Amino acid sequence: MRIDIISAVPDLLASPLSHSIMQRAQDKGLLEVVIHNLREYGIGKHRQIDDYQYGGGAGLVMMIEPISILIEKLKAQRAYDEVIYMTPDGQLYEQSHANELSTYENIIILCGHYKGVDQRIRDIYITREISIGSYVLSGGELGAAVLVDSIGRLIPGVLNDGSSALFDSFQDDLLAPPIYTRPANYKGAVVPDILLSGDDGKIEQWRQEKSYQSTRERRPDLLDN
Repeated sequence: MRIDIISAVPDLLASPLSHSIMQRAQDKGLLEVVIHNLREYGIGKHRQIDDYQYGGGAGLVMMIEPISILIEKLKAQRAYDEVIYMTPDGQLYEQSHANELSTYENIIILCGHYKGVDQRIRDIYITREISIGSYVLSGGELGAAVLVDSIGRLIPGVLNDGSSALFDSFQDDLLAPPIYTRPANYKGAVVPDILLSGDDGKIEQWRQEKSYQSTRERRPDLLDN
């Protein structure tokens, strides 16, 4: 899988995508992440990528031309399943979207910055707009890193235990049950006996019950699904 990220501040993406599971995925050749510095496609001597709004108003707007040039260049090289724009007014991101995107071959992610991008970019090129929450960040880079991480870990072969991701929170619209490891007793705080019983059927039933209980208490809205 290949993910191309377009950013005005690419350095923000270097660390989150070059460690741990994301680095392993790239080392294994299962995921290729290419970060493009939009300023390399800027206009004029100063590589301009933003300008004032038509009609007035606070905040600069990312210009159409640099983004258009870069997207057209990428699309001439390969077919893309999605061109995603990270924006606070996009579709709220959920696990089901990560599951879907992880099956694709090629994705472009455009990171917004300043006040946002010229609307014509959204009209002409963007196929999906995504928000990671009802709040505003300085740019789309952190959201893009979240997207890549959530997608990349689902690619077969990335996680050491391929079944692990199937039991994450939200995969079945439930939160995950409590988990424990050694020691079984730490200063009087003990692991539930059922998990030490060796009875796989009862353990699975316990986990399901705890998942429902946790979801009812913390995210009852998920049960509506």
